[in-house]
Amino acid sequence: MAFWHRLMKLPKIKSLKDSNYAFLFTPTVPGDYVCFDCESTGLNPRTDRIITLSALRIREGEILSSQALELWLAQPQRIAPESIKVHQIRNQDLQLQEGPLLSEQEAMSQFLHFIQGATLVGYYVTFDIALVERIVQPWLGVRLPNPRLDVSELYYRHKAKHWRHGIYQSSVDLRFSAILADLQLPNLGQHQAFNDALMTALIFCKLQRLGDERC
Repeated sequence: MAFWHRLMKLPKIKSLKDSNYAFLFTPTVPGDYVCFDCESTGLNPRTDRIITLSALRIREGEILSSQALELWLAQPQRIAPESIKVHQIRNQDLQLQEGPLLSEQEAMSQFLHFIQGATLVGYYVTFDIALVERIVQPWLGVRLPNPRLDVSELYYRHKAKHWRHGIYQSSVDLRFSAILADLQLPNLGQHQAFNDALMTALIFCKLQRLGDERC
């Protein structure tokens, strides 16, 4: 209880509706990252929903792929045809998954426990975070407090280092496939949540090795 009372002194946690999730506000662990990706019913985070979410933890530069989190969510609405063209997941395909289909709160509870103490990493991660917070904020009353990094921004800064040496690039290709190719990383096939999370982790670790982990 003393721990809970100390946390309640923090401005953001005062809005938390369930003290069982106070662990979200514990200090960030240095060197602890979670790369994650969502596939969704559409491209509007205000109205569309998460279909599947995959997350991998990186600890001290090592991708812990054997401990990956893979969640499939039950869908109360039809998946948009435009989205099916991207990720190839139809409503009927969800019934063929080996694992259980989770409710939004069940899935987010697992995800929130998984990301405890970690910095979140993604590719245009604000979209995926918006999808998660669409569920979390009405339920728990708070946004995700975790720090976050976007590999597209880190990659841009990596390329921009050359500008300071008299070499100017008018543009940087920030497409996911282009970043993979430039960093000489394998393209495992995009628009599957696990593959995208794994490739994002590979990009992040490569940029770390190139000296951009503090970006």
